[in-house]
Amino acid sequence: MQKFSCNAPELADVSDLGHNRCVRPVDFHPRALEFIRAQTPSIRRQIGEVLRDLQKGIDLGMPLSRPMPVIAPGVHELRVRGEGATVRVFYFVRKSDALLVFHAFQKKSQKTPQREINLARQRLQEVLDATIES
Repeated sequence: MQKFSCNAPELADVSDLGHNRCVRPVDFHPRALEFIRAQTPSIRRQIGEVLRDLQKGIDLGMPLSRPMPVIAPGVHELRVRGEGATVRVFYFVRKSDALLVFHAFQKKSQKTPQREINLARQRLQEVLDATIES
């Protein structure tokens, strides 16, 4: 796994756009990435923009993101709507190492289904185990 470092040289002088900030990498569970890639361009764009903000260290709040301690401490849920679909993306921010995106699904009810919570816990553990082994 790539370690997070702010000591890398800047590639271009675009400071007026905010692109030279130190950003943390994003590690995806393969199934979460597959789900996100299958979404509409609008939803993919929204998810990408929010993940970029998280990489820069911007703290998100409601209604865009909310804590999900029922899955694990430090887990949050992105809430994205577009073109008749409501999508949820679970992520975990490791202090300075990486942003872990481990589960995504289409939400069809008010309450998060227990099946999705259980699957999210399993996938988070898989991603954490894989980063420890690397």
